[in-house]
Amino acid sequence: MILADTGPLVALFDPRDRDHVWARDRLAEVTQLITTVPVLTEALHLLDPGSRGAIAFRKFVVGGGIHVWFLDQRSVTRAFELMDRYSDHPMDLADASLVAASEALRVTTVLTLDRRDFATYRARIGRSSRSFRILD
Repeated sequence: MILADTGPLVALFDPRDRDHVWARDRLAEVTQLITTVPVLTEALHLLDPGSRGAIAFRKFVVGGGIHVWFLDQRSVTRAFELMDRYSDHPMDLADASLVAASEALRVTTVLTLDRRDFATYRARIGRSSRSFRILD
């Protein structure tokens, strides 16, 4: 299972994006993607809701191309704690939701264009703090 951040999803569904080919190639290699509702929200905002890319992305989600992990109250609280913890390196809700999902699902592999951010973040899994493995 691999966590998907906003950037690769936008790049995949926007052929004009400079990272489109990279995203297409990475996603061709991945079997099970999972993301969060804040990432979906951010991606659909960036794709422009009425665009072909946004329509294709919505079909991709509904068709099971990516699984959606929903935040419960505990996860939302954890995401907000993470945003406070990383206040010196501002973390948005989409990234915080992915770290919270990582902790809950015990998954630390992420598909992202934000290498610097995810190189900084750590997931608390059990008693250890784990780095993210970023797919290149």
